[in-house]
This record gives sequence, structure tokens and C-alpha cells, in this order.
Amino acid sequence: MGRLHKDLGLGYGTGMMATSLLGSGIFVVPAVAASLAGADSLWAWLALMVLVLPVAFTFARLGRAFPHAGGAPHLIGRALGAPMEKLAAFMFLAVLPVGLPAMLTLTAGFWHALFDLSDGGDLLVQLGTLGMILLLGSRKSGASGLIQLLIAVAIIGLLILVWIRGDLLAEPLATLPAIEQVQWSALPAALAVMFWCFVGLEAFTHMGEEFKNPERDFPLALLFGVLLAGFIYLACAMAVIKFGVFGDELTNTTSFPVLVAGLLGEPGRWAAALVGYLACFASLNLYIQGFARLLWSMAEEGKLPAPLARLNRNGAPFHALSWVVGASLLCVLAAWLFSLPLEVLIRYANGNFILVYLLAMVAGVKLLRGGWRWLALLASLLCLGVFVSLGLEAGYALVLGAAFIGWRAWRAGSKSGDTGQANQPAGEQTTDTP
Repeated sequence: MGRLHKDLGLGYGTGMMATSLLGSGIFVVPAVAASLAGADSLWAWLALMVLVLPVAFTFARLGRAFPHAGGAPHLIGRALGAPMEKLAAFMFLAVLPVGLPAMLTLTAGFWHALFDLSDGGDLLVQLGTLGMILLLGSRKSGASGLIQLLIAVAIIGLLILVWIRGDLLAEPLATLPAIEQVQWSALPAALAVMFWCFVGLEAFTHMGEEFKNPERDFPLALLFGVLLAGFIYLACAMAVIKFGVFGDELTNTTSFPVLVAGLLGEPGRWAAALVGYLACFASLNLYIQGFARLLWSMAEEGKLPAPLARLNRNGAPFHALSWVVGASLLCVLAAWLFSLPLEVLIRYANGNFILVYLLAMVAGVKLLRGGWRWLALLASLLCLGVFVSLGLEAGYALVLGAAFIGWRAWRAGSKSGDTGQANQPAGEQTTDTP
């Protein structure tokens, strides 16, 4: 059975990585973090970039050494065994009920800056977005890479224009508080929200097999993308804080279009809303394509039903993608029907992502050698600390993980009992008789 096409280079890969991290957070999360910690949140952005780097380096090294469409679950299975691979895959896919509706809600939110959308109109925007992802996913991966690179360029261009018109270039650090004046007790709450912006590293590992030169370009694309996204977040946060466009939930979700409209006029509002939507679309596209490749990889290895391993004429895992989009559709409808709050969805999704990160870093400790092993150990401790700091918000991931392990144990015990009865001599009874 054929493997996936190798269409990605360093430029496309960097664009895909950066836009996957910018996507659903770039024009919203800086305002949310500012509403929690004010200008002190700028120090939280710098701290988060430093904390994420060991995780990014470990993912880069693992992706270079073991490029595979199975991504993080494959790496976990390679190091910790098939049961842990299945657990990681389940936790990864269990993000769908909470993470995808949250991202689609953020995506549709940009249109609220332009139109007075009803709940039904909001749902139509989300469903239309899923349809476009399905269409794009039927093409070769190079098509997604080109589109996402162009989106990254558009985001950077718009942000540079805001800095120029807002006179931020004259004193770029004027909004950064002196370190002795920072209220450090307010930063953990901001960091808990900001971590959402850096989930995407594990989804990018699914694309490693589609690089033309994975040993060279995959780790560079991942690291360049992380650094690029981090500095863009910091630049956006500085602009949001300088002009005070943060506060309540409605202000936060429309902060950047309002800011751009104030500096560039009504055309700026449209440009910001369009670029924001495209950035969210890019992030959603990478996540859903990553989910599809995870299913395709496991089916191709005989771990899932064979139809999921079929490729279309463009070499894309369209059958697996259709399943993921269909599941996403059901989750979106459920979230819309029950009016689930956005913040709740994000908090629950974060627990799953961090748990997968933690398992992947532990896998790095076992698979890597030398200094890379120590770096993976440091990344493991950082992920564990973040997971513990979530408190009750990590309950979704823990309950799902425990339920999956319990179900597998029950299934194994059931099969063992059936085998024991089947192998029992015909003359023996299974129970005592009077």
C-alpha cells in the first residue's frame, strides 16, 4: 500500500507550523490574557516561549529520527508499547468533542465583527468551514502548505501595518512593565489560557512523513514556526495593551478587528476579520488533516478498519478525513444545541493536549540519547507541572483515560474468559452442581 506524497519543504512547513499555532488564538487570546493580568501578561508570553522550547526541540528531534504519519501516538507506542499508543490516539481523538467546537466557535467569531449573526448564522459559518477543509483535504498536502504559508505572510503583514500606524516601532518596549513591578501571582491564570496558543506541536508531527527531506526540514520548520508564532503573539499583545482593546468577552473576541478599524478605518476592520478567519481556518485545517493521518496510519498498519487506509487519486487519506469531518460535524451540532461555553471547551481540551504532550516527552526520554534525552526529561517535567496546575480542569482527560484503560481491561478479561471456556474439556462443568 502506497505511502503519502512527499510535497513539503522548509518554507511550506514553517508556514504550516506557524499558522497552526496562530490560528484560533492570535487575535483573541492576547486580549483574554490582558484582561486577566494586564500589561504583566507580556512577561507571561516571554515565559511561555521559553517553556515551550524544550517541548518543541524534543518533538523536532523525535520527528527527525522517526518521521511517521502516526505522529505523537506512534512515537509513544514505539517507546511505551501498543497499549499506550492506543491510549494516546484515543486521547488525541477525544479532543474532537471539545477542542474542535471551541476552535470553530473562535473561527466564526470573526464574522461577528462584521455582521450581526444569529445563532443559526454562526452554525452555518462553522459548517461551511468544515466543508472547505474537506475539499482542501482531498488535494495533495502541498496545496495546504502553500495556502497556509500565504496566510502566515498576511498575518505578519497586517501586524506590521498596525505597528507602523500605531507608532509602536518608536518605542517597542514601552508597554513592557519593569520586572520589579510585575504581579507574578496573576500570571498563572493568564498562562493557563495562553497555553492554548501553543497546542499544535503534536498535530504537526503527523506531517513529518510528507517532507521531501524530513531529517533536515522537519525539525527546522517546527522550530522556526514556534519562534515565529511566539514573537507574533508578543507583538499582537503589545498592540492590544497599548490601545486598551480588552476587557469583557465580547471585547476580547473582536479586539483586533476593532483595533485595526481604529487605525486604518473600516477597510481595516474587514481586513482584520478576513485574516483572522483565515488564520483560524489554517489551524483547523492542520488539526483535522492531522487527525485524518493518524487514523490512516493506524488503519494502514492493521490497527483500525482497512477502509480508512484508502488513498484517493491525489494520494490523500480522504476516507479517514471524511470520518473525522463527520465526527466533527456531530460534535459541533452537539455544542451548538447545548450552548456549551467556549471557556469550558478550551479548558477541557487543554487537559487532553497536555497529557499527550507528557506521554510524548516520556517517549523521548526512552527513544533519544545523550543531551536530547536530558532535554526530553526537562520537557516531561514541564508538561507534568502544567498538567498538575490545571487542577480540576484536567479531570476530563483523566476520566477519559481511566475509562479507556478500564474498558480495555474489561475487554481483555472477557476475551480471556471466553478462551478459557472454549478450551475446557467437554466433560467438565463450568459451575458446581449438587
